[in-house]
Amino acid sequence: MKKITTKIALILVSSLCFIACSDDVGKVSLGLFTTSDIFIDAKKDPKLPGVTCHISHVEANFDLSDPSNSSIACRQTGPISIAQLATIDKSKGGEVVFTESLSILFKTLKVRRIYDKENDTLVYLSYSTKQTEGSFKHSISTVSLYRAHDVK
Repeated sequence: MKKITTKIALILVSSLCFIACSDDVGKVSLGLFTTSDIFIDAKKDPKLPGVTCHISHVEANFDLSDPSNSSIACRQTGPISIAQLATIDKSKGGEVVFTESLSILFKTLKVRRIYDKENDTLVYLSYSTKQTEGSFKHSISTVSLYRAHDVK
């Protein structure tokens, strides 16, 4: 019983922290006869604070699981240095830079950064970790590094 109580407390605390720590930019109601809203969050890349990603996703109030649909748009909003670029994962799989729980049923929204060396571009992939309606929902955005890392 104590383990269950601890797990529930951890879920509640992490949910409250996400709400309190969230960088909400906007909220759009989907209508009078629905309990779903579209939320838009702004997230800075933790290793490249000169990149901001805006992520939109649907939250269904009073539902245990939010839909998997999301969209992402990332832009350079500040300087990106050569030293900062040296810290990122340059493998084909890249690295996860943001994670958000979408349900208590193990569905998560993740954003992964992948470096495209040939085109000197950062690719941000937003995806759900749970298959919905026959597919894994995903969206991409790119940030060109053209002259971005001239900053010393």
